Amino acid sequence: MKEILLPAAVLVVWTMVMAFWMLFDRVQMFKRHNIDLSQHPGARGADLAKVVGPKEDWPAHNYVHLLEQPTIFYVAVFILALSAFSPLDVALAWAYVAIRIVHSIFQATVNKVPVRGMIFGISSLVMTVLAVRALLAVLSLPSV
Repeated sequence: MKEILLPAAVLVVWTMVMAFWMLFDRVQMFKRHNIDLSQHPGARGADLAKVVGPKEDWPAHNYVHLLEQPTIFYVAVFILALSAFSPLDVALAWAYVAIRIVHSIFQATVNKVPVRGMIFGISSLVMTVLAVRALLAVLSLPSV
């Protein structure tokens, strides 16, 4: 079971890496722009766009993305871990994680939308195959 859970655990850790990248980046951004957070109670990340350039908050954008589609990944992996998984499922899970890490680094640094979209599209295809395989694994379980 660990073989299929390990890629999910790695993506969880990577998400936390991006959380700290975002935190470090924002602290630097606040200093650069002389932003006093006590003057902005209840401010949200989206409010920063009014004060800073969009490039400055790219790590935060990626962190949010890691809390979106990867939630489906975690569920699919959990379903596979509880039902049945094959070496192909493990390979797909690792491929998804690797592509998402590449996506994160690209979005947080270069962020050319056509390329980022292609990377996201590839990860979405891998995720779709993994999701269908999770469904098939559940459907092929013997009735209790």
